[in-house]
Amino acid sequence: MNFQHTDDRRMLADSLNRFVSEQYGFGTRDRIAKSAEGFSAELWSRFAELGIIGALFDEAHGGFGGDGFDIAVVFESLGRGLVIEPFLDTLIVGQAIARSGNEQQQTLLAELIDGSRIVALAHDEPGTHYETSRVSSRAERDADGWILRGAKAVVQHGEHANLLLVSARTSGDDGAEDGISLFLLPRDTPGITLRGYRKIDGGRAAEVVLDHVRVGADALLGEADQGYVTLEYGIGFGLLALCAEALGAMDVAKDHTLEFLRTRKQFGVPIGSFQALQHRMADLLLEIEQARSAVINAAAALGAARVTRERALSAAKYSIGRIGALVAEECIQLHGGIGMTWELPLAHYAKRLVMIDHQLGDEDHHLARYIALGRDPD
Repeated sequence: MNFQHTDDRRMLADSLNRFVSEQYGFGTRDRIAKSAEGFSAELWSRFAELGIIGALFDEAHGGFGGDGFDIAVVFESLGRGLVIEPFLDTLIVGQAIARSGNEQQQTLLAELIDGSRIVALAHDEPGTHYETSRVSSRAERDADGWILRGAKAVVQHGEHANLLLVSARTSGDDGAEDGISLFLLPRDTPGITLRGYRKIDGGRAAEVVLDHVRVGADALLGEADQGYVTLEYGIGFGLLALCAEALGAMDVAKDHTLEFLRTRKQFGVPIGSFQALQHRMADLLLEIEQARSAVINAAAALGAARVTRERALSAAKYSIGRIGALVAEECIQLHGGIGMTWELPLAHYAKRLVMIDHQLGDEDHHLARYIALGRDPD
C-alpha cells in the first residue's frame, strides 16, 4: 500500500490547514461554539468556496474527490482546528442521497456542495445503544404519501438545518434491518418540533419530535423498507470522517504536550528531561501512530465489499475510541492542573476526543460489531 498522498491531496491539506490556522483560531472557534447558531454561516460559505465540501464527493455527483483518503485528509485538518461546522452530516446525508436518491433528489447535492443548504441526519433515538437497525419511529402510508410519528435524539445542527434525513420503520420489528425507510423532510414541515441545546464539546444539537408529520410520496429516499443499506453506507463515511478528525485532534494535543514538557521547569530543568515522563510520552506517540494506521486502513477499505469495509471501519472506530481517551487523559495529566482549565485549548481537544468515541457507536459497540461481522458469510 502506498502511504503517500497524491499531490492534489497534499495541496488540499495544505490550503485547508492554512485557512484553519489563519481564520479559525481558538478564540474564533470558542466564540462560534458558544453562539446561538452553533456554527458560522459565513465560514461555512468560505469553506464551500475553497472547495472543501466538494472534496467529499466524487465527480459524478458534482464534487472532485469522494475517495476514502480525500475524506480522511479533509477531516484530519478539521480535527486539528476543532472545526464545528456541519461537515459530518453533510457527508453522511450527501452520500445517502448520492447512493439512493432519484434524479430530482440528487439535484440537492449541488446545494450541499456550494454550502447553500444545511442538512442533518435524524436517526438516533433514545435507548437505541448505537444499533443502526433499532428504529422505533413509524411511517405509515396514506392516500397521498406518508405520515411519520416518533422522536429523534442528538440531531447535530438540527435547529438550523434546512433539510432532515429521517429514518422511520415502515414494517417489521424495531430491531430488524428490513423495514426501515428514509425520508427527506424540510425542517419547517408541520408536525416537526425541535428543542435545541449546547453540546459539551461545542456547537449545538437538537431533540426532534415527529407528531403526525404528513409528507408526499416524493419525500421517500430510495425504496420503502430498504433504507438500512443506504443508512449503513452513509454512516460508514461518517465513521471514517470521525476517526480522521480524532487523529487530527490527537496530533495537536500531542504537539501542545511536547511543547509544555520542553518549557515547563521543575528543580531548574524542563520536566521533559525526567525519564518517567519521557516513557509516558513515548508510549503515547506509539499509540497515536497505531491510530493513524487504523485510519489509513479504513480509508483504503471504504470502496471494498460490505463486510471488509464495515470491519475496517469498526476496527478504526474501536481503536480511535480507546486511543482518543488515552490521549485525552495522558495529555491532561502531563500538563497538571492547568490541563483542566477552560482557557487552555488542550482541554477542548480532550473533550472532543472523548465525545467522538460516543458518536456513531463507542468502542464497546464497534468491538462487538467487528466480531459479529467476522461471522457474517456475506
